[in-house]
Amino acid sequence: MLRIAIQKSGRLSEESLKLIKECGISFVNSSLKLKTECTNFPLEILYLRDDDIPGYVADGVADIGIVGENVLVEEGMQQLAVEQLGFSKCRLSLAVPKSADYDDISDLAGKNIATSYPNLLQSFLDEKGVQAHIHTISGSVEIAPSIGLADAICDIVSSGSTLISNGLKEVERVFKSQAVLISNQNLSSEKQQVLNKLLFRIHAVQRAQRAKYILLNAPNDKVDTISQLLPGIKSPTILPLAEEGWSSLHSVVNEDDFWEIIEKLRDAGAEGILVVPIEKMIK
Repeated sequence: MLRIAIQKSGRLSEESLKLIKECGISFVNSSLKLKTECTNFPLEILYLRDDDIPGYVADGVADIGIVGENVLVEEGMQQLAVEQLGFSKCRLSLAVPKSADYDDISDLAGKNIATSYPNLLQSFLDEKGVQAHIHTISGSVEIAPSIGLADAICDIVSSGSTLISNGLKEVERVFKSQAVLISNQNLSSEKQQVLNKLLFRIHAVQRAQRAKYILLNAPNDKVDTISQLLPGIKSPTILPLAEEGWSSLHSVVNEDDFWEIIEKLRDAGAEGILVVPIEKMIK
């Protein structure tokens, strides 16, 4: 049984549980439970505070975990990282009151900055050659300037709406973060095998999220041209249609290239283009 620690509430928790379910792993989720066993995969889920997850994984209380990269680096445990997961993306940013004059980072020299991430902030200030006074607080960082506790804050930003509602403006990006899978470095060979199986499923889900399945019809004299536009995993599948002189082409396209390729396909003579999401993609 492999033990995975995830955040007990919040967006990171929701997206972590969603990933586990997309991997075909079944479990009963309850806000009242602090742990639950999966029914069709040797995995036990522990619900913990995000700040505690790196320590529990390092100590072997949990075998693996999903945590924000910002938390991992703040705790100085980057060596636990297995890979980035691509969700719960955010940034650690510096913000000042809207009314404050700000030209560059040197304006914060000698100022008081409130944050829950003193190590990441200190590293950023050192890199910029700026000396400031860091006040470490937990929670409600945005209120610090309005009550006279600090001249600026350094906090996690997703959309920026919380900053705006508290009369602040984002002025510097300190660190980019996303969810990462971490692992104890002394897993038994049996647990490593289970982790490898889990990673296989995660990779299949991730590849599918970055791809689209395309079906289209084309006149036979345009098939070669259109085939060149469809990268696919190897090459597009070509099937004859009931209508003489026409074929159906099937392929997979990277989401980043999706709209550009669609326009080129249409210009090359493709018709009846269908775009379908992919649930899993195995290589």
